[in-house]
Amino acid sequence: MASAARGRYSTDTAWAQASGVPKETLSRLKGQASCDLRTLDALAGAAGYVLAVVPAPASAIFGREDEDRLLDLCASGNTDPAAWSGHGAGFFMGGLAVLLAGARGFEREKYLRLAEALHAGVTTPEVFGMWLERSPVQPSRFLPMLRMRRQAA
Repeated sequence: MASAARGRYSTDTAWAQASGVPKETLSRLKGQASCDLRTLDALAGAAGYVLAVVPAPASAIFGREDEDRLLDLCASGNTDPAAWSGHGAGFFMGGLAVLLAGARGFEREKYLRLAEALHAGVTTPEVFGMWLERSPVQPSRFLPMLRMRRQAA
């Protein structure tokens, strides 16, 4: 953010004035790890940024119970979008459906349709690639566990 502010203002003093934050406060913040939210918002706005609160990535809240619940859903063979929607965000669940579409023993077209119903565009290589990067589900772990769960059923 500071580099963006330098591009807009010739000095930190000018940035501080534009944000309504005392120059001393801006100087002090450079040596601190945190600051007041109002101050951060004012400095961000003057630098051309907007503060936003966004949901945590699935990996931050994904545990063994969640994995077990998803394994049950996937092993069930249920491809009802309403049922899948109840298990997570559309992007996450759509990516999981794409993963299954490429797995042995799953009806490719059926799971691709499910994926698109959950999150339009998730079946494209670029979007699914983003899902793979961000997903807490590790295909090399999840798929063998799913095969075992399906055999046990």
